[in-house]
Amino acid sequence: MRSDTFHVHTGSRDTVHDITRECADFVSSYGDGLLHVFVPHATAGLAILETGAGSDDDLLAALADLLPADDRWRHRHGSAGHGRSHVMPALVPPYATVQVVGGRLMLGTWQSICLVDLNVDNPDREVRVSFLEG
Repeated sequence: MRSDTFHVHTGSRDTVHDITRECADFVSSYGDGLLHVFVPHATAGLAILETGAGSDDDLLAALADLLPADDRWRHRHGSAGHGRSHVMPALVPPYATVQVVGGRLMLGTWQSICLVDLNVDNPDREVRVSFLEG
């Protein structure tokens, strides 16, 4: 298995950050196998979805409806609603696996690999990518 890491600055607001290019670059020199992507954070997740046409904003809106940024959460350190960030990975998991054929990600036409981050208290994220040859 081959592995690497890269870092993403997510900023100071809820975000869906497209990391497809970084993932594609990582697998480009390999053949067939599986790409596994993992974020080692208790408050971030990964989603495969369409971006740029509103789906990324729709995901953030749905998460805001499901996980409001208010004081209802028992986990209470950090900014208001920080506890929701610790619940989010149960809905948007911190991992994703994508098939690779001939060094290319086998994503659908409109699919992107995205880091989802609701934790404005930690704007710097590590992403771990691993390639398992087939």
